[in-house]
Amino acid sequence: MSENSFEEDVGSPIETIARGVCIVDGKLLLCRAKGASTSYLPGGHIEFGETGREALVREMREEAGLVFTAGAFMGVVENRFMQKGREHAEINLVYEMSAADRLGDVASQEDWIEFFWCPLDGLEAANVLPVAFNALSRGASVRFEP
Repeated sequence: MSENSFEEDVGSPIETIARGVCIVDGKLLLCRAKGASTSYLPGGHIEFGETGREALVREMREEAGLVFTAGAFMGVVENRFMQKGREHAEINLVYEMSAADRLGDVASQEDWIEFFWCPLDGLEAANVLPVAFNALSRGASVRFEP
């Protein structure tokens, strides 16, 4: 291999994800795969060349068809889990998130996920993963650390 070439990156075993915390009237915007028993903060994978904030805004535009603003960085949550018999790891960059317009129901632009508003005191019943996100029930000013 010459010094000006490089091996093709076949993907990292650790996913880097931007997630948003949008709280309106004491309810947190969550996402889940349709029919799933677990939920998560909305957002998605950070693409090469994007900042976490840019990825969050892009993912929300793609998945919800709405323009959101990514605000203050809240922290990082590391997560390691099994999915379909395979080990996964992710690093979640968490940002405050808001929408320019008053939000009601948020309709998914993708057929496999759905958005819903969960009262902060009901996060345990929503089975939010990773479990570190249940700290949001104490309010949006919570800081996340690994």
